[in-house]
Amino acid sequence: MTQFFADNSQIDRQANRVIITGDDYNHMKNVLRIRPGEEFSVRCPGEPAEYRCSVIEYTSSDAVCEIRFIKEDDTELPVSVTIYQGLPKADKFETVIQKCVELGACRVVPVRTARSIVKLDDKKAESKCARWNQIAEGAAKQSQRGIIPSVGPVMDFDEALEDSKDFEMKLIPYELAGDMASTRELMGRIKPGDRIGIFIGPEGGFESSEVDKASQAGFIPITLGRRILRTETAAMTVMSWLVYLME
Repeated sequence: MTQFFADNSQIDRQANRVIITGDDYNHMKNVLRIRPGEEFSVRCPGEPAEYRCSVIEYTSSDAVCEIRFIKEDDTELPVSVTIYQGLPKADKFETVIQKCVELGACRVVPVRTARSIVKLDDKKAESKCARWNQIAEGAAKQSQRGIIPSVGPVMDFDEALEDSKDFEMKLIPYELAGDMASTRELMGRIKPGDRIGIFIGPEGGFESSEVDKASQAGFIPITLGRRILRTETAAMTVMSWLVYLME
């Protein structure tokens, strides 16, 4: 089912109305061509309620929609997951954003690491962030998330470690980590409500000095199995495990 996001100011619960404006209005009317009477979903970011709506009429600037019923259905994971992704090439990072948002991540933070191929100055990083957040919003709509996860800003390695200092669980997949039994045991400790930080290396992986520094900051090395995974596969693997464990 098609989903849109709306601010509280766009939802009139007493009148059972939702007003869709801006890019979503254009997408609804001219791209999807949603006709009056067709049902779609509207969410207010951060609220568990899902509003099932249909278009009453299109004006010159907005779509006036009727709230048919409200579905109390929280689609969020019971844990808050931040993916700290070592900057890969642009197309790979966009894949990471899209798939991790679909799987339930709350934030995706691009991180400059020693082996990152991509080098972004502040100006380029700012323009990239706008594009990345558009991808996150699209993935949130497609997967019917209750929130729009944020992407960015780009952090240095030490900034990312500081950003995650208060998390309850911090994991760093690393090819020289222990066996799968210890990884299963560690992930079994995760509880609903935990904030989880996951550090993912770029195409060339982490330098051993970075893993040592992360370990000193409380990150625990884990294995993702006997095979070496691409950077865009690693984040999706951990997110898939969390979906299995927590849902």
